[in-house]
Amino acid sequence: MNKKLKTILGIGALLFLVVASVVYVKFFSSNTKFSKEELFVEIPTGSNYEDVKKIISPYVNGLSGFELMANLRSYDENVKPGRFLLKKGMGNFAIVASLRRNVPVKLAFNNQERLENLCVRISSQIEPDTTKLLATFRDPKFLEENQFTKDNVIAMFIPNSYEFYWNTSAEKFRDKMLKEYKKFWTLERLTKAKRLGLTPVQVITLASIVHKETVKKSERPVVAKVYLNRLEQGMLLQADPTVIYAVKSRDNDFEQVIKRVLYADLTISSPYNTYVNLGLPPGPIAMPDIDAIEAVLSPDDNDYIYFCASVEKFGYHEFASTYAQHQVNARKYAEWLNSTGTNR
Repeated sequence: MNKKLKTILGIGALLFLVVASVVYVKFFSSNTKFSKEELFVEIPTGSNYEDVKKIISPYVNGLSGFELMANLRSYDENVKPGRFLLKKGMGNFAIVASLRRNVPVKLAFNNQERLENLCVRISSQIEPDTTKLLATFRDPKFLEENQFTKDNVIAMFIPNSYEFYWNTSAEKFRDKMLKEYKKFWTLERLTKAKRLGLTPVQVITLASIVHKETVKKSERPVVAKVYLNRLEQGMLLQADPTVIYAVKSRDNDFEQVIKRVLYADLTISSPYNTYVNLGLPPGPIAMPDIDAIEAVLSPDDNDYIYFCASVEKFGYHEFASTYAQHQVNARKYAEWLNSTGTNR
């Protein structure tokens, strides 16, 4: 090999190394500038390439390398909405690849007292806003077709953990929840509800009261039976949690904490006040957990009609079959409340 050829080959090798180095820097070396190990970026439905660049610009050192890679891989013409994971140290090749992989959201909700609160919770986890979600759940045609009302449609939401894409529409989310609701109501559960003389929505409505009355799982079947006994005997439910819900609804303040129901509260004019309205309220007063629903479907076998909070076993209740015994228990509890200075 002559000297001239060696020189040409040497220059070629050098140029190759230079080009390879530039390519590596542009495509594969780190182009992120966030300190976390990873973060998610959300690309709204209808976004174009320019929108994407604005969204990711705070998280990359420079857009030129990203733009070159996006062009080479035709991403600039194939933008997808969704939730995408960026990891610290990613190069442009990996960033573009990640923007093609929509990562699902593990969506969870529980303990919501109203549909409005539920929609706020959901909208913080997926793309549709609260207003859109509310309108979708209260769509008259949907309610009529599925035998719900605006007061009881919250019964459709069975608390659990679900997987959704962030850009799922409000309609698709609603329809998925309806499907899960129907799946939950197996033949066995429907049979149990029928034996009790209740519809699935009525079961969930009663379960919401049981859920609010006690957090003790062992007590829930007992409490459920007390209310079923009252319904069977045509008595008022006289459930304090329904009165609390009525007060919060009247005040339009579901953030307030009410530890004591006052006598004046018992006469409040509200369809949710079970001290003045016979039967169940028009819908759930909260989103009961599955344990509370099962407590209603498989209640304890007792003849209790009354119960009140126990002052000897905090968190539990004292049950009674007669009003005289209940008065003794209730007096103890009232005296304890007075001694602690609990006025509300």
